Amino acid sequence: MSELLPGETRMGRVSLDVADLDALTAFYRDVLLLDVQGERSAEVDLGRGGETLVTLRHRPDLPKGERRTAGLFHTAILHPDRAALAATLASVALSTPQLYTGAGDHLVSQAFYLDDPEGNGVELYWDRPRTQWRWNQGQVVMDTLHIDPNQFIGEHLTDDARTLLATDPQRRGALTGLDGTVGHVHLKVGDAELAKQFYAGLLGFEVTAEVPGAVFVSAGGYHHHMAMNTWRSAGTGLRAPGLGLGRVDITLPEQNEVERAAARLRDRGVRTRHTGAAVELDDPWGNLVRLSV
Repeated sequence: MSELLPGETRMGRVSLDVADLDALTAFYRDVLLLDVQGERSAEVDLGRGGETLVTLRHRPDLPKGERRTAGLFHTAILHPDRAALAATLASVALSTPQLYTGAGDHLVSQAFYLDDPEGNGVELYWDRPRTQWRWNQGQVVMDTLHIDPNQFIGEHLTDDARTLLATDPQRRGALTGLDGTVGHVHLKVGDAELAKQFYAGLLGFEVTAEVPGAVFVSAGGYHHHMAMNTWRSAGTGLRAPGLGLGRVDITLPEQNEVERAAARLRDRGVRTRHTGAAVELDDPWGNLVRLSV
């Protein structure tokens, strides 16, 4: 049995439990320029190019999540190029500049960070070509260098996007054609070494980088599909019910790969649950992960 997830593994949607469904829907739609893909009585799916990236679930009964507990650090939305990233970043600058938290050139990518109105972290980024990534003894070389967001917007925002953002009341219009995926997901955990054992040793990702308090993992040679860090949550234990992260989806290319991963996890003592064709499991901190095609 293969010990690793297949190279075609990708991140799927991130589900968030939210207190104000209308406000969060407006933020992800009108500020982050996602399309509403589907609506149910208490859930809204938002995405790009027909793919759902974020599902918002209305859970006003839940208490506000604590900053130091395990859960979501950020959902990273991958843009196809710098022009698309500049359009989303400019929309943030126009609508909610107070939610912006920083930026970084990570060598493999350029990224900008913010929080949604309920404090869920979001990363907006694009990848440099893989031919420009550097590897050292099996680990990808990353850094955090300065980027000026205003300079980035000035250099990469197209004239058409600039006009639409300035004139369209909801800053969408033709910008709804933007593409994007969930490129990676960062989680808050209590112990980076235990996270490595679970997500690499048991689930089947490969470790691509380690820094103090964090481990980065991926499938198929990507710089990272997931990261688990203790920067705000060192020593934390099992999550209590609360607003914030509901579920992280990981998509595999074929159903037999889902079953193979589930069998490997069960053989190693990890409790799994089948929900139709999908398999769900909890990491050591109660973060819910779903494997599906």
